[in-house]
Amino acid sequence: MQYRHLGSSGIRVSAISLGSWLTFGHATEERVAVKCVRRAFELGINLFDTANVYAEGRAEQVLGKALAPLPRHECVLATKAYFPVGPAPNDRGLSRKHIFEQVHLSLRRLRTDYVDLFQCHRYDKETPLDETLRAIDDLITQGKVLYGGVSMWSAENIADAVRLGRELRLRRLVSNQPQYHILRREIETSGVLEICAREGLGLLVYSPLARGVLTGKYTSIDDVPPDSRAADERGRQFMGPWFSEEGLEKVQQLQVIAEEAGLTLPELAIAWCLRRREVSSAIIGATKVEHVEGNAAAVDVELSDEVVAAIDRVAPA
Repeated sequence: MQYRHLGSSGIRVSAISLGSWLTFGHATEERVAVKCVRRAFELGINLFDTANVYAEGRAEQVLGKALAPLPRHECVLATKAYFPVGPAPNDRGLSRKHIFEQVHLSLRRLRTDYVDLFQCHRYDKETPLDETLRAIDDLITQGKVLYGGVSMWSAENIADAVRLGRELRLRRLVSNQPQYHILRREIETSGVLEICAREGLGLLVYSPLARGVLTGKYTSIDDVPPDSRAADERGRQFMGPWFSEEGLEKVQQLQVIAEEAGLTLPELAIAWCLRRREVSSAIIGATKVEHVEGNAAAVDVELSDEVVAAIDRVAPA
């Protein structure tokens, strides 16, 4: 496994990390999820990503159980908050109240005294930015959170947070978690990559396999494996516009590029994400131990300029 600094911070994370969205507490049996986590750790993966809303908190519970026997100091544990967790008016957002309450609930479910990274799951237009940043800083002072970050924030939002944090002399944000894969590249043109590189926020990119589309398992939207995400109505709604005849046509072209390079399509897709210096880690999902093992192998792949250019021709930014 390779390790990269999380942005310009001192902490180092595995270039491949294991996430729990749409898997733990939902599509993956608990015993299998536990095996995936422990196999990931054996392979050198040290970053485990979750959120308070994944499977309504069950993802954190499963992850906490899986990590319990592992040495805590060797793990980097990341969680998030923002989305609604109940019907009450304060059961959502990035207010001081919601952040404090959700972090404490996450700690309980994860069976730990602290999380290494707390990320704002989305930007909250209804809460003053200084309130959110101060709440994270206070949790860091208390030792319940070690680092703060964001997820799916715009370049403008990130710039505002960095500037305000500097003015208030708060501990700086160290990460941003955007969706990024060969078929979705807008962070390259929206200024997100630029601001993160300039201000030292490491990118923890999620869905590097386009939620399964870039595994190569789908050849048609009408012919899907019965045990796949696309076979489930709820799972299919998360697969985005890439699960379309047009998207799958691009996937077939990418499959040819991968085969000519002597790679599997997942190896090509993950290595493509990791080629950028701004990316600290690519977050994979897994419903089988074999998924963890296969995807982790991508860390050793280096794509040639010719292969990257071929990918650009199929799916330009």
